[in-house]
This record gives sequence, structure tokens and C-alpha cells, in this order.
Amino acid sequence: MAAVNRLRFDTGRVCLDLLATVGGRLSSNPVERLTGPARLADWLDRAGVHPGAVPDDVDDVLLRDFQALRSRLHRILHTDVLGEQVGDSDLTQLNRVASAGGPPVLLARDASGAWRRRLVEPPRPEQLLAAVAADAIDLLGSPVRADLRECEGETCDLLYLDTSRGRRRRWCSAAACGNRHHVASLRARRQTQG
Repeated sequence: MAAVNRLRFDTGRVCLDLLATVGGRLSSNPVERLTGPARLADWLDRAGVHPGAVPDDVDDVLLRDFQALRSRLHRILHTDVLGEQVGDSDLTQLNRVASAGGPPVLLARDASGAWRRRLVEPPRPEQLLAAVAADAIDLLGSPVRADLRECEGETCDLLYLDTSRGRRRRWCSAAACGNRHHVASLRARRQTQG
């Protein structure tokens, strides 16, 4: 799979990882990474939304619901980062989605003695959406919110938690946006010198 279409889990929060399922959002050709129900099931599993159980009912309807939640979270989180007032309609809908409650989990030790989360029962689709919506509510209502940053990449507006020393991280990924910035700067310097 091409690196541009690779699912990312490096933002620091599940709700922000959902935003990362669109790449190059500010470019003329944004990349949709949730291209079908199987990709959503993979994302749900790898993001830890439903530990150890891939739901059987991941379908086109749930995919559209997650894409709608992603759009709503993008508006809410970016509006908040800009210091502007979040719309009442978006907040009402986010709270409605979160009110379904996430999948019930138990904490248990596995055979090696490590702690693992385990689902009590298979999650319902609305519980999967609720888990991600509740993560966004938790993020916005916590002191960690102060570490929320927007990537400075030219075509990227991905949000991430900056936990770097000194809180001076500029890009969602040094390997992606940071590298593109450095390459562009190098080319500009060479053109100026040449």
C-alpha cells in the first residue's frame, strides 16, 4: 500500500487519528484513507476503538457515519484551535453521538501477565461512533487541550498533541510534512544560489 494511503496513528488521540484518515486536506487532491468498510474495520481495530473484536456489521452505512463524524470533528476541533466559537448544531450532534456510550470493556491480565482491555460483548455500531465522539469531548474538556496543535505543512491541517520537549513541534510528522518542508527549503536555497 502506498505510504500516502497508509493509516496513521501518531496524533496522540483516537479522535485526532480519525481526522488523519484524510491526507493532504488542503491540497488540490486530498487522500481518502477510509475507502470502504474493510478499511474502516482495520482503522477501528488498530485505533483500539474495539479491542480485539472486529464487528461483523461494519458496512457502508457505518462508513458514512464515521466520515460524517470525522467532518464534524474537523469543524469543531479546528474552530476551537482558532479560538472561535463552535457552532451549537455541531456540539449538539457530537453530544448526541457520544451519548450512546462506548463499547463496554473489562480490564484483565493475559497469559503473560500484561494488562489488556477486553470487550464484554460485541460492540454495536453506535457504540463505536460514541467511543470516538467521547474521546473528542474528553480532549476538549481536559488540560491536555493546551497541547493541541495544527500541522504547519503547506497542504496539511492535521491536528496532533504536541508532547515534545519545549512544545515546539511544527509538523504532524517529521517524516512526512517536516521532510517536505526541508526539501522545499533546500530547493529554494539552491535556486537562490544558482
